[in-house]
Parts: sequence; C-alpha cells; structure tokens
Amino acid sequence: MRTLIISFLLMTAIVSVAQQTEQDREAIRRVIQESYVQGIHNKAGIELVEKGFHPGFEMLGVQDGLLTRYPIYSWIETLKKTMGQTPASEITSEIPFVDVAGDAAVARVELFKEGKHLFTDYMSLYRFQEGWKIVAKIYYRIPEK
Repeated sequence: MRTLIISFLLMTAIVSVAQQTEQDREAIRRVIQESYVQGIHNKAGIELVEKGFHPGFEMLGVQDGLLTRYPIYSWIETLKKTMGQTPASEITSEIPFVDVAGDAAVARVELFKEGKHLFTDYMSLYRFQEGWKIVAKIYYRIPEK
C-alpha cells in the first residue's frame, strides 16, 4: 500500500511539472509573438516591445569577425523613427523549439516575409516576477539566393 501511495504522489508530481512546463512554453511563445514579431517587426507598438523585453536585453551578432552588441534601448529608438509606418508585408514566424529549465528558457524563432525565410533567431528568456522576458538574442540571416 505504501508503495502505491508513493507511486501515486510521484506520478502526480510528474504530471504537474509537465503541465507547468507546457504553460511556460505557451507563455514564452506569446511573449515572442507579441513583443518581438508584432511589436518590433510588424511595428505594432513600443508598449508591446517594452512589455516583453527586459531593459538589459542585448542582441548579439557577428560582423566582419567581430562580436557586435545592440541593446534594446537603441532598438527602441530606431523603432520610434519608423513607428506608424506600415510594413510593406507582414513578418510571420514559426517557433519550432522552446526549452525551459526552471526560470530560464531558450527558443528558436524562424522569421518569414511573403513565404521567404529571412532569419533564424535564438532567444534567451528569464522568468521574472511579472512574467517571461526576452533578455538576449543571437541570429542567423538566411543568405539571399
């Protein structure tokens, strides 16, 4: 009987963790879709960007063999200059991979414009008191053919 109770408690805990992880994955996909894809790429509003990005966010890239850094406040200033201009065509996304470990997560984001694959982004997120926030990004620009 004791073994049965322990087994039941263990299974309940496993199911609970699995449900929480799936809820986290959905919350992460929502933050990326709203703040990054809609907020930044489709220019839906600075408030969406600020809601989903941590103020310490940095985008890292490689240019001419050197590591470049682009903080969120610089990105927001650039966005303010173009906000209100409707993009010629909407950026769409797929998020095929989200991995969560406690309060840390990483997601792979594929960006498309008119069906053409533009970028593969890797977003790092942390869970804060107010929810998941994007804290960093690295990317690969798909070469034009």
